[in-house]
Amino acid sequence: MPRTELSHATMFGTAHALPPHTFIMFGATGDLARRKLFPALFALYQNGQLPAQFAVMGTARTPYTLPAFRADVRAALESFARCPVDADAWADFAEHLFYCPVDVRSPEDFSRLREAVTDIERRFDLPEQRVFYLAMAPELFADVVIQLQGCGLTAARGWRRLIIEKPFGRDLASAERLNDQLQQVFEEAEIYRIDHYLGKEMVQNIEVLRFANSIFEPVWDNRSIQNVQITSSETVGVEERAGYYDQAGALRDMVQNHMLQMVMMVAMEPPSRLKTEAIRDEKVKVLRSLRRLSGAEVASHVVRGQYASGQIAGQAVPGYCSEPGVPADSRTETFVAARLWIDNFRWAGVPFYIRTGKRMAAKVTEIVIQFKELPRMYFNQTGQLLPNRLVIHVHPEEGISIQVNAKRPGTDGAVVPVAMEFGQAPDNSPEAYERLLYDGIRGDSTFFTRWDEVSLAWKFVDPIAESFRMNRVPLALYPAGSWGPAASDQLLAADDARWWPLTGQAPAIPEQVHQAGHPLD
Repeated sequence: MPRTELSHATMFGTAHALPPHTFIMFGATGDLARRKLFPALFALYQNGQLPAQFAVMGTARTPYTLPAFRADVRAALESFARCPVDADAWADFAEHLFYCPVDVRSPEDFSRLREAVTDIERRFDLPEQRVFYLAMAPELFADVVIQLQGCGLTAARGWRRLIIEKPFGRDLASAERLNDQLQQVFEEAEIYRIDHYLGKEMVQNIEVLRFANSIFEPVWDNRSIQNVQITSSETVGVEERAGYYDQAGALRDMVQNHMLQMVMMVAMEPPSRLKTEAIRDEKVKVLRSLRRLSGAEVASHVVRGQYASGQIAGQAVPGYCSEPGVPADSRTETFVAARLWIDNFRWAGVPFYIRTGKRMAAKVTEIVIQFKELPRMYFNQTGQLLPNRLVIHVHPEEGISIQVNAKRPGTDGAVVPVAMEFGQAPDNSPEAYERLLYDGIRGDSTFFTRWDEVSLAWKFVDPIAESFRMNRVPLALYPAGSWGPAASDQLLAADDARWWPLTGQAPAIPEQVHQAGHPLD
């Protein structure tokens, strides 16, 4: 059943209670469910955003009893919930939790699941409005969907929605196969491909920053902007994900989804209206304009690296090939930097530099908009004249800063960079999964990825992945705790540019002026 389009403007207003529904979570005993999904659902409940009529049916292969399952969820909330767990709120929330063990390849188990779901819907007078969340290995997505159809759970008289995690395929061909399988059961409007970066406060705020402020949109183009830099770095290694990560690497794990999503949010044209499909249409236009690299061009525009041993926060850490579960001769990249070009009227000639990596010096996600420099005919004698920059702090800080040049107090007339900053405490912001679950349940797919976004992203990434596989791009080692291989700096130096310091690096701004009324937390 097609979804009624919701106004995206409500995202920036008061959140309202969601419609009655049954939330069926596959992989309910997994790490994602414990760390993110149950804490997000409980936060929605504490905030009064879940309706009085709802049920959460957890499923996994583990043969839990209901009391054991509820106890496990309580333990997860104690460890990972954003706010303290109120005992009374937990007692009420727990009454909405249920569990049914399911082997995803067993039709008999799915028949039992259907009986359990329909029984709960009858007992709690719930309409047949169902959300299916697949928090499990992607190779099982199609099996689950086919079994859901076979047992009749998808034949709901109300609406139905399928929310699935990344990765959506490992290349264009596998993504097309998976999409074809899913669309045998669900319509495109019912499929919600989640990318948690799109749930982050400041990523969503890019729209407002651009389209609600007349000081930005007139200069948001190639006449005023020199380059755009997007960084998403992590201090952790592969941890327990070696089996997946060694097959995916940073290119598939981060660039194909998270990094390109941020590129789209920065580069999109103003939508005709703040409606879901109008916004997504503009994002897709960015990918259609993204210059695709041939195999021969990849080495000139892309850097790949792998972390060697080093130190993180003063502690020695091993190199990637010494991590448990990683082959000693692995050539999987843990770092990617790239120079992208968007060949349209607004962005022609403006390089977009992206970089992402593991075991780097700090965990930070930031977007730097560097404006063009003015002629130095007046201020090149004294002081330090730097280009204006707008920095969007996505994580761990949330906010924006604008660097301008001003005269230093005194009589020497020196020009110095100063920063006006706005920051907000991340602890006061809903976690990304809270926003995305809220949107998915209510039927707003604005910040979920549409199939044409997925397919176009793979069309851009696949030639790069093939060049990596054929070793056409050197694999540069970088010490853990650094900001990546030297080739990443050389990529920008070839354009007479450099990576600007980020949160966690030595500041490039010697003096800061806080915006009145908005001190940094």
